[in-house]
Amino acid sequence: MDIDVKIWLYDILNAINEIESFFIDIPKDFFIYQSDLKTKRAVERNIEIIGEAMNRILSQNNSFQLSNTRKIVDTRNRIIHGYDTVSDDIIWGIVIKHLPVLKSEIEKLLDR
Repeated sequence: MDIDVKIWLYDILNAINEIESFFIDIPKDFFIYQSDLKTKRAVERNIEIIGEAMNRILSQNNSFQLSNTRKIVDTRNRIIHGYDTVSDDIIWGIVIKHLPVLKSEIEKLLDR
């Protein structure tokens, strides 16, 4: 695996781990998340990092195999360019459903 790709995969993994750390002391509850502006912005920032790292990986190797790669980049673009249309429901769905899958896939890739 190319060293740059490996670095970007670690960036994604670190961002996922940081998001998970936000919910150590508070319940992983949508309504608590929705009412906590600092946590929402921190989660969104980490999703931006994940999307940018994924964009860099895809620009170097457009056949890279991870789930939802294009959607990850599209979400990053939405947060950055369409900040006023970011849906808490969508971000929460990513945190709950998609990041655990992405984390597992990346850990498997990095263990090779």
